[in-house]
Amino acid sequence: MNARQWTAQWIWGGTEESPRNEWRCFRKVFELPEEVLEEAWLHIAADSRYVLYVNGEQVGRGPVRSWREEQFYDSYEVGHLLQAGESNVIAVHVLHFGVTNFYYIRGRGGLLAELEYGVKSAGGTAVESNLMMRVGSDDTWVTSRLQAQNPNSPRMSCQQGFADIYDARQWDERWVTVKYREDGPDSTWEPSQVIGPPGVDPWKRLVPRDIPFLTEEKIYPSRLMSLRRVQAPAWSAVLDLRAAMMPDSVFHANPVSFVGYLAGELVLKEAGQVTFGFPAGWRTENMWVDGRLCSDWYGESPERYCTLELTAGEHFVLIDVTSWDHGGGFHLAAHAEVPMEWRSPAGEGTQPDGPPLVIIGPFDAAVHIDHQDPQPMKRDHPEYLKAAGATKFKELQDLAGWIRPLPASLYSEEDVFGANVWTVEAEPYSIPSQLEHAILPIPEPGVLPLFDNGASDCEIVVDVGRETSGFIGFEVEAEAGTVIDVYGFEYMRDDYRQHTYGLDNTIRYVCRQGRQRYLSPVRRGFRYMVLTVRKAAAPVKLHELYVNQSTYPVTNTGAFQCSDPLLNEIWNISRHTTRLCMEDTFVDCPSYEQVFWVGDSRNEALVNYYVFGSLDIVKRCLNLVPGSKDMSPLYIDQVPSGWSSVIPNWTFFWSIACLEYVEHTNDKDFAVKIWPAVQYTLEHYLQKLNGDGLLDMRGWNLLDWAPIDQPNEGIVTHQNLLLVLALNKAAELARIAGEETEVIERMLRAGEILSLAINAHLWEERQQAYLDCIHADGRRSDIFSMQTQVLAYLTAVATGERKEIIGEYLLKPKATFVQIGSPFMSFFYYEALVDAGRYDQMLNDIRHNYGQMLRYDATTCWEMYPNFSENRANPDQLTRSHCHAWSAAPGYFLGQGILGVKRADPGWTRVLIEPQPCDLDWARGSVPLPQGGRIDVSWSVDGDIMNVRVAAPSSIELEVRVPDGMREQVTLVGNG
Repeated sequence: MNARQWTAQWIWGGTEESPRNEWRCFRKVFELPEEVLEEAWLHIAADSRYVLYVNGEQVGRGPVRSWREEQFYDSYEVGHLLQAGESNVIAVHVLHFGVTNFYYIRGRGGLLAELEYGVKSAGGTAVESNLMMRVGSDDTWVTSRLQAQNPNSPRMSCQQGFADIYDARQWDERWVTVKYREDGPDSTWEPSQVIGPPGVDPWKRLVPRDIPFLTEEKIYPSRLMSLRRVQAPAWSAVLDLRAAMMPDSVFHANPVSFVGYLAGELVLKEAGQVTFGFPAGWRTENMWVDGRLCSDWYGESPERYCTLELTAGEHFVLIDVTSWDHGGGFHLAAHAEVPMEWRSPAGEGTQPDGPPLVIIGPFDAAVHIDHQDPQPMKRDHPEYLKAAGATKFKELQDLAGWIRPLPASLYSEEDVFGANVWTVEAEPYSIPSQLEHAILPIPEPGVLPLFDNGASDCEIVVDVGRETSGFIGFEVEAEAGTVIDVYGFEYMRDDYRQHTYGLDNTIRYVCRQGRQRYLSPVRRGFRYMVLTVRKAAAPVKLHELYVNQSTYPVTNTGAFQCSDPLLNEIWNISRHTTRLCMEDTFVDCPSYEQVFWVGDSRNEALVNYYVFGSLDIVKRCLNLVPGSKDMSPLYIDQVPSGWSSVIPNWTFFWSIACLEYVEHTNDKDFAVKIWPAVQYTLEHYLQKLNGDGLLDMRGWNLLDWAPIDQPNEGIVTHQNLLLVLALNKAAELARIAGEETEVIERMLRAGEILSLAINAHLWEERQQAYLDCIHADGRRSDIFSMQTQVLAYLTAVATGERKEIIGEYLLKPKATFVQIGSPFMSFFYYEALVDAGRYDQMLNDIRHNYGQMLRYDATTCWEMYPNFSENRANPDQLTRSHCHAWSAAPGYFLGQGILGVKRADPGWTRVLIEPQPCDLDWARGSVPLPQGGRIDVSWSVDGDIMNVRVAAPSSIELEVRVPDGMREQVTLVGNG
């Protein structure tokens, strides 16, 4: 398949090459001969994503994320879905983003599809392979924009694409079937437009998918949490201010900053009280109504609300939206008990049905490649200052050159997220027993109550039972025009819901008449679902509510159990976290971002080796990283992405992970292939050493979500330490790759010189510790952190007496040191403790920190520890993301350290079994092997005797070591 020859053409439709958030459908009806079909393969690629159907059956989704110049395509065996001697149809639903994000770089809309099949004659003679028949995409395929989808739906987040707003009255769901007619009187179907053959820009090279297809397994909710009568604010809207202020920002995912305003006119039919709300957070405190500055703001962060008494008539509203903006939706709402209407203050000349808001500015704007700068805006522009506090729009006539309509494509009043966050009325009801049927897979539906004859909305909250990632689906019976809103979030406790601020994790579905189904094509991560029925003329029957969970295909080859039930549950949530963060790459989390963060994936790979043993996903991730070399020779920190951001440590973790993969698999061919990319970036880092021999650079110099001193410019100790480790590991990778001795020695020498420089310049004798950094102005940091000390120990830069001192800090951290703030950093802490032989300390830390998560009903591992750093603004918010694979350390350390299964030679040809019982009575488990199969280990302690049983393939050499002072009873068993 690697060298396959395509006859198909790239095709598209409509009037725009790269429309914003367009769902487009393609169909090809074709006849098959009556001869018996041999196997048939359908090869497909699309920009940006697709859902493929053959004769009405969903075949698959894709493609996997790609660099634009190297587009992956998928291949499906579809012979079982084709009908010989009859008409058949290929139908493809393409979702084109039209904007760059953190996992997609804007190209243009496109579909490439080709069916190839062979037949047998009536006598049974197979057709020659070079006479294979083909049905390829070209101008005989027809296409239509999917009319039910609203392209003005909000961005889910700066990292992702778009939420879905879908009006089922506008589309015939039978379009994927062969009997569907494309030529009705109101048909929107037209011939597809040919872009060009494979190799046409921007998809310069086609390569076959390099990992298995993802799973799609139906998950039903476990319980119904609540029923409420609710009411949304009278008006709410969501805007893409980033794209409105800086239209070219759709071509990149870098943060931008701008200085400017939004303005609108609010008309009240009678005097009354009006509350203005920013349900997802505000930009500034500067909002004026008729020149009156709103000052009495209230609401829990980040929500803000202000209530004013207004007279009947017109009121000019001016909002300062000056901000730093990475993307996503800006939510604005207003509520009054008296009739009100928004309209554009510009009056004549505006679009009659256009947004009722105008943009003023930007008076200053900039694009930022580095991580966020809190002071990028210049607020001294005279026209900007002149506009502040205007009482009427006509006072701004001198600024006519700065005023323009808000583009309709960037505005929507279908604000599901805002309506969920701000409920102006919420009355709880007891849950009737029949409503429980709504979440059960039984024929009898649950009936959602109708409140106030549909004037109020009906809301239910369901618990899926544990965190999940996939595609939300439901089946309802309703009157036409009934609105079904779905919102997914991760955590609730008692009356508290942790809203996904910064993530519009929502669906709005407008019903056609009768019984109908909907399966969102947009991936989402969550645990809880809020389903709200709005504008219902009759009670809605909910027949089914589910999630098609979709992850990288794994089996539970790895296992761990011990005498401590708490550790068993911690291992289980670590495994589940890792699985949910395995998509077409490792991702940081299934909800907020779904992004392949390069540094995160190093730890995720190690956990995966022990709980699942999957290899293709690791290799794919490692191979994707050098694709960013045209953006930065230092390689960017999330790929493939349009954000040109560099975290040096993430590149170092990637280079280390390359060696760890080679050592795990003994894949020397991979070492040969990847070594030049590792050498390329590390040599560019060495060019950034200063006169003292220290890495001194501008970047996002991150290690942990904690208040350590890690400025974006200057000498940061922890990344100097990690560069030492990366150089030493690179030398070993070079040796395996067969590199010349001179190159290997150059890497080792560079690491040695850097280590000497760190000890000469970054050790603080009075504190007996390594300081966090030296700022760009030469100021030595007065902050000392456990993070820096842990890495000094782990990288072996600290030697002799200094290593002994740091070793004591591992066991008894100084109270004056910044403490570890995330489970990600704990991974390196545990590595250091293992190196020091302090398994008991590691177990106690795991029990304490992960036990906190379980106390709050966690089913996955959290991004941060409770109430740390950015969580402190809200004591109920325990962490931002409740499912983060960089946090799944116990999945690795309980198997590697406590069970004691360790690779002794590359490729696991020799294995060391070295149990560490600590305070446990027994443990048992399994570790997958890269060559297939597994090692099963069980041990128990009886006084000073340790009984150890090991089952492993006979080809593996085993060595068993028990702790000092214990006697061993070992049983070795072959398992294949």
